[in-house]
Amino acid sequence: MSPRLGYGTNGLTDLRLDDALALLADLGYDGVGLTLDHMHLDPMAPGLADRTRVVAGRLADLGLEVTVETGARYVLDPRRKHGPSLLDPDPDARAARVRLLLRAVQVAADLGAHAVHCFSGVLPEGTDPGTGWKRLGEALPPVLEAADAAGIPVAVEPEPGHLLATVADFHRLRADLGDPDPLGLTLDIGHCQCLEPEPPAECVRSAAPWLRHVQLEDMRRGVHEHLPFGDGEIDFPPVLEALTDVGYRGLAVVELPRHSHAGPELAERSLRFLRNGGTR
Repeated sequence: MSPRLGYGTNGLTDLRLDDALALLADLGYDGVGLTLDHMHLDPMAPGLADRTRVVAGRLADLGLEVTVETGARYVLDPRRKHGPSLLDPDPDARAARVRLLLRAVQVAADLGAHAVHCFSGVLPEGTDPGTGWKRLGEALPPVLEAADAAGIPVAVEPEPGHLLATVADFHRLRADLGDPDPLGLTLDIGHCQCLEPEPPAECVRSAAPWLRHVQLEDMRRGVHEHLPFGDGEIDFPPVLEALTDVGYRGLAVVELPRHSHAGPELAERSLRFLRNGGTR
């Protein structure tokens, strides 16, 4: 069975959330990667539970599955991209990121999402890697406990330039934490092309036991730039075949956060490309 396809709302930030969801349903997507941000189900504004119930109803009406993503650039700090992170030197700042992730777990439970995505953050200047790993290992357990209680996995994404940058780094975290059941992996196929030693399709196969969320876009080796399909170097038919072969049943979400100006057009083009087997 082919992967179930979604499109990320971080690539549709010029649309109201209701309009974005309607667009994806009309195009024929199976689901949506919902990035909690000021324009799309703001996790910091009052009345989150009530607003989440409205979105849950809309998703149900449209027949869309959902994963909750926490990569909004300035949702916690209007001056620091993705700040504060789980690696911040200030314990109170790290706690603010943990609270956001706990809130995301609750939103995911209320939406019936299949995963909550997160990442480690960039190692702060002057912080040695050992200290960074210690902070990460201390920050995540409350989030994992909440996710376990909600029955929703936390899918950590290896992100180029972050402390946790590769699939090998994910396995280090997993070992450090004692392989907790709620801890899964977000595999970004473009990131595999960017810096993993294995080809993207082989990354899918080797990561299959821990795979809880997938992001899709084109990319070039050594360049962390999310590109529309066909603009990079990835051979997508083997990737889609691998996702089918390993029996992945979560969403595979198109991730084009810097292309919102052309979001509706790219959403249509991307779905056509993927439904055509990933051929250029």
